[in-house]
Amino acid sequence: MDLTYTEDEEVFRGQLKAWLAKVLPALPPAPDPLDWPGRRAYDTAWQRMLYEAGYAGLHWPADAGGGGATPTQHLIFLEETERAGAPYVGANFVGLLHAGPTIAAEGTAEQRARWLPPVLRGDEVWCQGFSEPGAGSDLASLRTRAVRDGDHYVVSGSKIWTSHAEVADWCELLVRTEPVSDAVPKHRGITWLAMRMDAPGVTVRPLRTLAGSTEFAEMFLDDVRIPVTDRVGAENDGWRVTMVTLSFERGTAFVGEVVACRRTLGELARTARDNGRWDADPALRRRLGRLGAEFAALWRLTQWNVSESQGGGSGADGSGGGFGVPGIGGSVFKLRYSQARQELYEAAGEVLGPDALDLAHPWNQDRLSSLSYTIAAGTSQIQQNIVAERILGLPKER
Repeated sequence: MDLTYTEDEEVFRGQLKAWLAKVLPALPPAPDPLDWPGRRAYDTAWQRMLYEAGYAGLHWPADAGGGGATPTQHLIFLEETERAGAPYVGANFVGLLHAGPTIAAEGTAEQRARWLPPVLRGDEVWCQGFSEPGAGSDLASLRTRAVRDGDHYVVSGSKIWTSHAEVADWCELLVRTEPVSDAVPKHRGITWLAMRMDAPGVTVRPLRTLAGSTEFAEMFLDDVRIPVTDRVGAENDGWRVTMVTLSFERGTAFVGEVVACRRTLGELARTARDNGRWDADPALRRRLGRLGAEFAALWRLTQWNVSESQGGGSGADGSGGGFGVPGIGGSVFKLRYSQARQELYEAAGEVLGPDALDLAHPWNQDRLSSLSYTIAAGTSQIQQNIVAERILGLPKER
């Protein structure tokens, strides 16, 4: 991979920086972090601005509604938007980073035409219905049941840790369409469905987190009818489709966060110099220096993962070429990134000193949320198993 920038790429960077300098000062104030309807409106308005300027889905292929940009242009976009302090994907991170790419890679031409443009325009928001009370890290043990009734599935069960369910229009939903038996292992008999969140029988109950926020919810499904046409992939082939979703979640969905962490690290160093901790604590200086090297390495790994994910893939009907799926390098990245993020905000607590107890400070909110990173999107233990078995070639767990 060539890490230098061409003249055309520098022109692209300059045009993007000029656009950001023009539009960002005119944005309204960000809403209260706990106001999820307000955050949905703010985030989707920013997505609409990106769409109208030609920057939405920049790296998505043209037949999925994207701009067909190169991996390098995509990385330049992420670098410059983070450096400029532009809003992130926010409430629609599932639609833009998980469900959308999965539909682009696995959906039919009709499904891509139906679901992807509204995501890119900011018209529709998605959530993820994967985890269940008895099936989190062991996702294949899910029990939510879908029974075929003519041209519909009738779905009953419950989900948990459903991000932004209370403001979502659609849910990427995993259901069991064939019971586990001696002939059907738990990884089979699973199907990937798209469910309307306003369908009769869907009940959402927000969950309050350690930080006091309610971005997660429980979701109860009582005989919810979902058209068969809203199935992505074949019936009982949902585990394979899920691996595609998780590859995007681990391989490329955290890309913007790495840039944000590098920016936060610089702010930590400046704050430490201002409050005297930089001169008084050599161990803190070494810690910040080591984290600087960690995130520089993670950015290089990000560049490699993004490059690897481009240029392949096709939809279920063979019409979606050009949207590749990240490989198992995503597990290497996710394993180290989640730990480095926790270490970053532990260092923030040292820099803040007594102010580390002030939950109104954004670094302290991020410190609390960072605790979930070694659990969400597959625990660190799951990532270690993947690296051990698929990269190192060690025996599979029993």
